[in-house]
Amino acid sequence: MTSTLTLAEALAAGTVVLDGGMSNQLESAGHDLSDELWSARLLDEQPEAVTEAHLAYFRAGADVAITASYQATFEGFAKRGINRDRAAEIMALSVESAREAARRASVSRPLWVAASAGPYGAMLADGSEYRGRYGLSVDELERFHRPRLEVLAAARPDVLALETVPDADEAAALLRAVRGLGVPAWLTYSVAGDRTRAGQPLEEAFALAAEADEVIAVGVNCCAPQDVEAAAATAARVTGKPVVVYPNSGETWDAEARAWAGRSTFTTGQVKSWQQAGARLIGGCCRVGPDGIAGIAGALAAA
Repeated sequence: MTSTLTLAEALAAGTVVLDGGMSNQLESAGHDLSDELWSARLLDEQPEAVTEAHLAYFRAGADVAITASYQATFEGFAKRGINRDRAAEIMALSVESAREAARRASVSRPLWVAASAGPYGAMLADGSEYRGRYGLSVDELERFHRPRLEVLAAARPDVLALETVPDADEAAALLRAVRGLGVPAWLTYSVAGDRTRAGQPLEEAFALAAEADEVIAVGVNCCAPQDVEAAAATAARVTGKPVVVYPNSGETWDAEARAWAGRSTFTTGQVKSWQQAGARLIGGCCRVGPDGIAGIAGALAAA
């Protein structure tokens, strides 16, 4: 069911389970995501597939669905000949698809929808979201992000997920872009060790969100599981806010080959340490599927 309890209120009361990777769930159902639009293409062509993916995670124990709008931008859709009006409809549909899954889930616990806004590099589809440093100013990045954040906010998600941010400069732009939208947000960096992907110390990067009233949680996603605990502790100490973490499986993405390499290092045995470090929103990102989310939900229920 959808909830009258806000996500911020739920975080004040305890720990909430996020979903897992959208792309791996869609691929496991047989969908081709080789296009530059990634899962956003299915919002246009097969929205029911997206709803089914969300539903699988709700049934596995997720309390929050992150929409398939990570790669959905006006610029990216324009490359495919999709005009701004239709692009805005598709972005709004990402929120409705998750809401529909929540309705179908038929569970008694509260469920929420987070509207995903990926970094500028996701639109480029060249792996630069794992590097940052695009050569754009904070003002230019704010102008890129604001229009789609306005569309996503108008669709009334419970929260905006400003996610996989590789660069503190882009975080500054996003924090400016969400002001006045009337929807809370969380901010998560993609990190390597104790630094952003662009190389900035996490203490400085997290500090940007400390005084942002719109931000209800801050943390990391799309990173190695072993980087989570220390980053969560830093986020909690620097911001005083609830921490959100959803790492990858531990494999690495080869942007040139557009494939994953290596082996999984994600285990539900790590969940308790993340919670002890301050994490209140816990899930998985790339290559973490419904089984992994069920394991997280079980570990938190047993804690």
